[in-house]
Amino acid sequence: MSHSYEYLEGMARQYAIQAVRHDKEGKFDDAIKNYKKATEILRNIIALYPENSLNNIYKQWIKEYEKRVKDLESMKLTITSQYPHTSNGDDIFNEVVFKEKPGVTFNDIADLIDVKEAIKEAIIYPTLRPDLFPLGWHRGILLFGPPGCGKTLLAAAVATEIDGVFIHLDAASVMSKWLGEAEKNVAKIFRKARELSQNGKPVIIFIDEVDSILGMYNSEVGGEVRVRNQFLKEMDGLLDKSFKFFIYVIAATNKPWRLDEAFIRRFQKRIFVPLPDKEARRELLKLYTNSLKLSDDVDIEKLADMLDGYTSSDIKDIVMAAHLRTIKELFEKYGRSGSPREVSLGDFINVIKIRKPSVTREAVKVYESWYEKFKAL
Repeated sequence: MSHSYEYLEGMARQYAIQAVRHDKEGKFDDAIKNYKKATEILRNIIALYPENSLNNIYKQWIKEYEKRVKDLESMKLTITSQYPHTSNGDDIFNEVVFKEKPGVTFNDIADLIDVKEAIKEAIIYPTLRPDLFPLGWHRGILLFGPPGCGKTLLAAAVATEIDGVFIHLDAASVMSKWLGEAEKNVAKIFRKARELSQNGKPVIIFIDEVDSILGMYNSEVGGEVRVRNQFLKEMDGLLDKSFKFFIYVIAATNKPWRLDEAFIRRFQKRIFVPLPDKEARRELLKLYTNSLKLSDDVDIEKLADMLDGYTSSDIKDIVMAAHLRTIKELFEKYGRSGSPREVSLGDFINVIKIRKPSVTREAVKVYESWYEKFKAL
């Protein structure tokens, strides 16, 4: 095959990689443009090299890219009609708002009953029946606890439960992405949230890893201080008793002790998201093994006991690793043919031997100590 072919194939691959990256970041226009360029080059390859053995694969790629372009263009039209106020040239809002519903509900989250009840009281009930809250309702909720216990899932589920707009701010990347414009863009996001809320649409502003940008550190630059002050100012605006719209700020952190008290006070609900207890571990195991074939010796109750101290994400990883053992065995014995055997209790035990909990007991005690000081359910 000629160098020309290799060059074209490389270009198509690069455009496809860029398209997928922009797609994941929610940059629809850039994704569409790159999908179309990749498709155009693949068509040229097929026309120039009709005997190429890879042409059938290229045709399948073209079909997939064209379908994705069609889906993205449809989603753009939906967002424009649903959120007309976001199309005034302010791209920053479109960068952080979820273009589709998160698709997770409280029913998808195992246990955490107390946590879900606290969120219902703070957000769902006031949104559904504001007439029952003459004294107003909470606007800020702080979710804290070990990583991998479901804080992000909880925030996404709230947006689904109230049919709201979900704005996801990754605090760790705010400063690096927005540079000196950070505090201005924070103000823009809250302004857009108020516009949507005034038109009757509930809004969830979710700040992930909030300690990364709003925490207190020994050395800070002016930009970090300005961003924190802007957030505090916006939070104060939401807490104004005369403000009757439905905007809620949910912040999540694995390091609540890095937050200063001025920030903590803005969050009237401070909710500890703990490690899953036995009932939660049992439900998680049922959820994650639901699509797998298990052998008769797999005892969910026994496994739930064995996984004491593991996070929700730890448990998912262990189930995946146990299943992977059967797939690896299939490939090593039979190649690509056949089906993997059932996952046995031995598979789980072997995985647990080499996979320890990602959170130590000592770390859990630190969270519990902070909760005792600042709890506010």
